[in-house]
Amino acid sequence: MRGGTVLPVDAARWAMWTFVIVNVVIVEALFLSAGSGKNGVLTVAKFFGLHAALLMLFQLLLVARLPWLDRRIGMDRLTVWHRWVGFSLLWTVLTHATLVVLGYATLDDASMGKTFVALSGVPASLLGMLAATLIVVIAVISTRGLRRRLQYEVWHGLHLLLYVALGLAFVHQLQETTTFASSAFATAYWWLLWLFAFGALLTGRLVMPLWRNAYHRFRVAAVVPESDNVVSVYVTGRHLDKLPARAGQFCIWRFPGHNHWWLANPFSLSAAPGGQGLRLTAKAAGSASAGLRDVPVGSRAFVEGPYGAFTSLHRTRPGVLLIAGGVGITPVRAMLEEQGSGDVVVLYRVRSEADAVLLNEVRHLVALRGGRLHLLTGRTAEGGAPPFGPDSLHRLVPDVAERDVYVCGPPAMTAAALSGLRDLRVPARQVHAERFGLA
Repeated sequence: MRGGTVLPVDAARWAMWTFVIVNVVIVEALFLSAGSGKNGVLTVAKFFGLHAALLMLFQLLLVARLPWLDRRIGMDRLTVWHRWVGFSLLWTVLTHATLVVLGYATLDDASMGKTFVALSGVPASLLGMLAATLIVVIAVISTRGLRRRLQYEVWHGLHLLLYVALGLAFVHQLQETTTFASSAFATAYWWLLWLFAFGALLTGRLVMPLWRNAYHRFRVAAVVPESDNVVSVYVTGRHLDKLPARAGQFCIWRFPGHNHWWLANPFSLSAAPGGQGLRLTAKAAGSASAGLRDVPVGSRAFVEGPYGAFTSLHRTRPGVLLIAGGVGITPVRAMLEEQGSGDVVVLYRVRSEADAVLLNEVRHLVALRGGRLHLLTGRTAEGGAPPFGPDSLHRLVPDVAERDVYVCGPPAMTAAALSGLRDLRVPARQVHAERFGLA
């Protein structure tokens, strides 16, 4: 609660859990009312099949990039939930498939091998097998060990097979299921749920980005090197005052004609959006980001977003502590421009002052707000303590538990800062973290 009102993130989570629980209850009721299968094993198989279908729908909604959810929960957390729902879907599908084969093997008094071969000759069953195979493939390439060995573009392309699996599974359900054809209500419910999920996905991932780019007509206005390996790209367009962007958010950027369409990167806005233009600031870390300094001025930009919950929408306290590491300073710098009133402290962690991106701008903005900036360089803090250990944080910001804390930086730094904040018993609802990457 914040001043007797529900926090945005709490409202979003309540809405999500309500949606999940209501639909689980409906599916359970339909399962119980539709009658049993041909034997006990097939009845249990049907139970797992119905819940696999529900998990598929949840998967779609978690990656649909619905603005209301994204601004309150954040794409990074929604992506993590998508990952865990995906692995739950894997085991649910495998359990369903195994029980189907076992159930028919028991019914026909045949071996599971012969039953599997026989079922593969049935079109509806074959579609289910193909969907299950694709889900297994996607799950395998999404395991951390293999995922880290693949280029992002390769992994992302293979991951898109999930949509093929969903299409196959949908047709499989139309041909096989009896539960969702057991009554007019069941049929209407099932179709409305699928239409809602696919409609949300198409709207968030295709229709909205295409419409925004056609409406705003984004163009590169300037390319400004900030250092040997850091560059800022200024993007302009039409009616940018109507773009619902906030400081702290990020966009997914493409530059057609300069890179292949599949080379896209999530970069935070490094300046508060004011209706005149957008700015990204990136460090050369890969082929796409390294080539940004060569993007021609005047060329088109394709912008997806804005996305992210790393904004002042979630402020609960008058004072704020902004913790940034490396190029993670970019959303923090934008938030400083938007902060307005309130006591501001910035902890900026870099190897050396020469590595501090946008340092002069940050110093200027902090000074304008009468805040404090601590540039943390070297391996340790004073006395050899870890820079983000509880002792170091308390020494630099004695009233840290009374502030909202925003953390953005490399994974190891973010983890260290969050651990230090937990040790200092900073309430979890006052801690907001932005994690790099979408996968």
